[in-house]
Amino acid sequence: MEYAAAKSSICRQCGHYFSPFAPKPELKLHAKEEAPALENSSILHRFEDFWKRQRSSIIECFECNRKQQVCGAATSTICPACSAHIDLRDYKITGGFSRTIRTRGDVHLTAKGDLSSSGVICRSALIEGRLRGNLHCDDTATINFSGKIPGSLSARHVIVKRKADIHCFRRVRVGTIEIKGKMSGEIIAQTMVAVHKKGSLEGDVTAKAITVEKGGMFSGLLVIGQANLAQGELLPEQKPVAESMPEADISGAAPQRVPAT
Repeated sequence: MEYAAAKSSICRQCGHYFSPFAPKPELKLHAKEEAPALENSSILHRFEDFWKRQRSSIIECFECNRKQQVCGAATSTICPACSAHIDLRDYKITGGFSRTIRTRGDVHLTAKGDLSSSGVICRSALIEGRLRGNLHCDDTATINFSGKIPGSLSARHVIVKRKADIHCFRRVRVGTIEIKGKMSGEIIAQTMVAVHKKGSLEGDVTAKAITVEKGGMFSGLLVIGQANLAQGELLPEQKPVAESMPEADISGAAPQRVPAT
């Protein structure tokens, strides 16, 4: 450290004199000029962004089931009743993913994706990759891959695409289901099961109605009725035979003599 009023000083390494307060030449660094980002000026993307900001949707709280209206551009919100956080983001899975997802947005599992989450709750889902966890959709679940689904699957509406070939180990609970490809497993539907042309379904089905188009195939046990009925409840209750036969009234009858033999 040098004295503030010093005019010159000596270097302790080489012994030369120098002025400690002489102006130093500025270092000029030639920074690499970055190319400006290309702005997406397509009319289609501008229209999609505008439409997403203008539209609104009705969502339901995960905790208290209270419904509220939110803007389409929002990524999250808070329930006005219980102050719980509600995720509104869309998820696109292109690789291995094992975290739990609970959103009111959409989930897209690409062909190279591997979803092994213990629980996934979303509005709608497009499954094109490997699904090893549990999936619940409030709206539509579209399946377009070939493989096994060891977890549970539930949705309001399920579509099995033409090129799909899936095997479900656990019960599939749906409102309605359309099978255009191949599927094997047990289905419990609230309304209808539809097997389209060239579609194939193998397994037990419980639904209120089923349609199999010409060229489609169904193999399994079919129960038409309510999903919560047991096998014994499907049959009408029958009274015992002993109760149906009238008993003879012998209280007022006169005694009869039996002839001696």
